[in-house]
Amino acid sequence: MNAIDVSDLRRTYRAKTGVIRRKSKEVVAVQGVSFAVEQGELFGLLGPNGAGKTTTIKMLTTLLIPTGGSAAILGYDLVQQADRIRPRIGFIFGGERGLYWRLNAYDNLRYFANLYNVDPVLARRRIPELLELVGLGGRGDEKVEGYSRGMKQRLHIARALLHDPDILFLDEPTIGLDPVGARELRHTVRDLQSQGKTILLTTHYMFEADTLCQRIAVINKGAIVALDTPAGLKGHVQDLSVVDIETFGVPNAVVERLRALPDVTTVAVENRDQRQVLHLQSPRGAQAVAPILQLLQGEGLRVGSVAVREPTLEDAYVRLVGGES
Repeated sequence: MNAIDVSDLRRTYRAKTGVIRRKSKEVVAVQGVSFAVEQGELFGLLGPNGAGKTTTIKMLTTLLIPTGGSAAILGYDLVQQADRIRPRIGFIFGGERGLYWRLNAYDNLRYFANLYNVDPVLARRRIPELLELVGLGGRGDEKVEGYSRGMKQRLHIARALLHDPDILFLDEPTIGLDPVGARELRHTVRDLQSQGKTILLTTHYMFEADTLCQRIAVINKGAIVALDTPAGLKGHVQDLSVVDIETFGVPNAVVERLRALPDVTTVAVENRDQRQVLHLQSPRGAQAVAPILQLLQGEGLRVGSVAVREPTLEDAYVRLVGGES
């Protein structure tokens, strides 16, 4: 039995448009998503903002009712047996909400243990163990308002583990964390999987997905566009090289002209402080650099470093979602 089975899952909702003459329209958030997650697997769900990742997670955690399709969690029907599913899952949404800042970590976890109907005797033993597990041992008496963002995220994980769930849903758990905090949180996620937990992870960080996930589904505009191992997804761009060009203030019109070049497959723009880095995929590698530079210099743009490299998981992702920046 799979931990998660999803078949043609759909979710639509009504939205209002206009100010004076308001109109109602149907918006499709998730359209026909299908995938399965094995027990003990760390499965990634990647996609641009608005692609349907969080909506999918909310349906699988029984927070939203699907408008079509079906899903089973540990063999239980998502809609008909939601009460059997909830004690078996835990979920964490990125950000700092969901904790009581004026309470310390112990009191936060005691409160949530009561909500989860955890036996008080078991909770007294389990809370210190969980704080040690997530790297907060010795910090349980401190008020949460004094915690760093990374510490709050780790406390979120401890909260989600209070009732010892079989499946964890992690929705962008490292968003906004500094590199040290993000690395520590990734170590915690690996430890949880090594204990046999099934984990479904969403993230915008391709390095994170590449190092953590055994399989990855890429979702775009509410539909799955690829599902494979990280190595398998990289195979989508084996025929390409990537040209990275540092520049300053690239207008959108110039980006569109770059996309129109015959040797350029996709263009993504990464903002870095006061500069930008263009990531252009091309089957010609170094031979594509000359016409690209000619176009940029013809527009009077300043160009910094130029590098040609082999594609990564991020490059495969960009290709799969249509070269969106």
